Amino acid sequence: MNIRKVVVTAAGLGTRLLPMSKELPKEMLPIFVRGVEGAVLKPLLQALFEQLYCFGFRDFCFVVGRGKRSVEDHFTPDWDFVRRLNDRGKSGLAAELSRFYRMVEDSRIAFINQPEPKGFGHAVLVARFFVGDEPFMVCAGDTYIISEGNSFIRRMVDAFSGDVSAVLLLQEVSNPRGYGVAVVEGSGDVFNVLRVVEKPTVPPSNLAIMPFYIFRSEVFDVLEGLGPGVGGEIQLTDAIQGLIDRGRRVVAVKLNSDELRLDIGTPETYWEAIKLSHEYSLGEGK
Repeated sequence: MNIRKVVVTAAGLGTRLLPMSKELPKEMLPIFVRGVEGAVLKPLLQALFEQLYCFGFRDFCFVVGRGKRSVEDHFTPDWDFVRRLNDRGKSGLAAELSRFYRMVEDSRIAFINQPEPKGFGHAVLVARFFVGDEPFMVCAGDTYIISEGNSFIRRMVDAFSGDVSAVLLLQEVSNPRGYGVAVVEGSGDVFNVLRVVEKPTVPPSNLAIMPFYIFRSEVFDVLEGLGPGVGGEIQLTDAIQGLIDRGRRVVAVKLNSDELRLDIGTPETYWEAIKLSHEYSLGEGK
């Protein structure tokens, strides 16, 4: 695999989940995941990390904000706690934590602070020194995709070839006004992206951009030249359009109908994520 590094953003304020998210990062909210002994609750950020690890990634950069020390604490192995669980006969939970800690210790993990929330694009930009000149993946820490065999990641990686500068993940939605939206052409599994726009009043399509991307490092040059966009923030969608304006090739793959997106960004979507993940973890979902 020619993509080794992943940037995971977890620096937003989570204002739509206040007051809960004042001290607890929304990315640490739990979802249900299939575990050693059935359904278990894991922070979404942990579930995402494990998914990426199982695909083959080992170099991770978590972009965090003020007050998000709990993220770094969670990704610090506590083997004494595992021993105490075993001593109390909770071997299943101990096995779950041990598996997670072994993944952490087998990875190279960096934490970078985004001093103030200036947008998704800015959060990616602060990871520039971690990425260097390599291609890399970007994931938002508040979204998880249930995908058999992590096939959506495989499709994205396979699409990143030749002269491609960026790969997007798209999903057809009924109301895309709250998303970045893409206009594409072509047929088959990989589409050419003609235009993208962030949170349009009149969407040019129903193809919403999901917060999973693959980029070449040239995206940082575009990000550095951007001013504030929608919401007064540096938008990653604007950087993607900047690549297109420079003549770079941007492509996209779509989520399959049997893949489920869990979004914990709002109370309503979090409630839906809890229900869907519980059904799936018990083998009742798709």
